[in-house]
Amino acid sequence: MTDNDDMAEFHWMMDMVQTVDVGIVVLNKSYQVKVWNGFMESHSGLLPSQAQNKTLFELYPHIIESWFKRKAQPVFQLRTRAFMTWEQRPYLFKFPNYRPITGSEDYMYQNITLSPLASATGQVNNICMMIYDVTDVAAHKKQLEALQVRVTEYEEKGLTS
Repeated sequence: MTDNDDMAEFHWMMDMVQTVDVGIVVLNKSYQVKVWNGFMESHSGLLPSQAQNKTLFELYPHIIESWFKRKAQPVFQLRTRAFMTWEQRPYLFKFPNYRPITGSEDYMYQNITLSPLASATGQVNNICMMIYDVTDVAAHKKQLEALQVRVTEYEEKGLTS
């Protein structure tokens, strides 16, 4: 591969990171933001230049630092992925639901994956957070659970045939 080929590949990969419909945030071991993609910019209202080099906890003081670090440390140390689901915590980033007319939820429900990013030397000095919007899935599951409760109540009252 030539230098031009490498540069072209780098550019299309960066374009993909910026336009994918998933939040991508890269954090270093000090939890400073190194990458803040277009999804994050769009939903947070923060430009990458406003987020870069600030800690996650400076940007989002509501995130409990000790809890988040307990989730992230094994990713750095053991080089394993970690997961946060909306069932455990509805969201990490309190983004408004961007479908307020058709959606029944005020905020975006999120699943999050933390992945280690190994350097050329094999060291993990950065982790990647991938933030998935699962609002539709969460809303449907909540509706199903509410319906199941109502059916059970009807059955207990003897109102079913």
